[in-house]
Amino acid sequence: MRVEQLEYLRAVTRLGSLRRAAEDLHLSQPALSETVRNLERELGVDLLERRRSGARISAVGRELLPHIESVLEAVDRLREAAGEQHRATRTLRVGTANTATVPLLVPAIGEFRRAHPATQVEVVGARQAGIHRALREGGLDLGLVNHLRGDDPPPEFETTELLAGRAVACVRPDGPLAALASVGPDDLLREPLIAMRSGYLMHRFAHRFLGGGTPSFSYSADGAEMGKLMVAEGLGVTVLPDFSVAGDPLERAGLITFRPLEPRGADVLLVLQRRRSASVPQPVRDLHRLFVRTARAYRAAGERDSLSPARG
Repeated sequence: MRVEQLEYLRAVTRLGSLRRAAEDLHLSQPALSETVRNLERELGVDLLERRRSGARISAVGRELLPHIESVLEAVDRLREAAGEQHRATRTLRVGTANTATVPLLVPAIGEFRRAHPATQVEVVGARQAGIHRALREGGLDLGLVNHLRGDDPPPEFETTELLAGRAVACVRPDGPLAALASVGPDDLLREPLIAMRSGYLMHRFAHRFLGGGTPSFSYSADGAEMGKLMVAEGLGVTVLPDFSVAGDPLERAGLITFRPLEPRGADVLLVLQRRRSASVPQPVRDLHRLFVRTARAYRAAGERDSLSPARG
């Protein structure tokens, strides 16, 4: 049994229907329904009455609701007490798939450090699955991961979209692909490919874009930062979101550039995730707010500067 299952059931009771609860929780209705079904299987009772007109709390669910409220109140008190106990010296841990490090991660953490000098910030690089596992287990406070528009995020996380971009080929300015206005699958297959390891979203994107084709030679890299360094050294090309390349120090130094992929696939989103909880420590809320604000400023600057994928 997970706390968020109880929180979801309480939301259904408070709002009167599964549909309204799903909207309030920013979940798809099937995802919310399946979460409640798992709780019903564990308890061995029907907590919702499911009809053609919608799902509502059942009589058994109403009888159990005071016990559910007691559990949630106890969890809130525990989290609040723990937060107060460690507020001054706690370590805040951020998981990242190493994307948008320069435009987003570094400035947000720098501003947070000035506002919270007593709070340590630990940045942990990991693949998406590892970040999600650590968020569930409490090993991370926040996670920065890439996400494809149209995919449903895990329902147990609160997900905030920070940046939206397109996938591009990151290349050297003096490489053969830099002479093209856009890069297609056949173009990529002719060059050594620096692929993200399995478990990174861009690994899945590149595999889908290439349609199962095999490049002339391929490397595996952990994260965008390593991929960009390998491109700068002339080892090959890699596929990344444009917001991971535009404005990067290597791009500003003229060591890498980027070209759009054609045909264009789904937008690549940078999202910020945290475990759903009624009680979130103030430092975590503050850093979350700084990420959102920094992303908004980055988008506004991009609109003003009219960054072109063909620059460099």
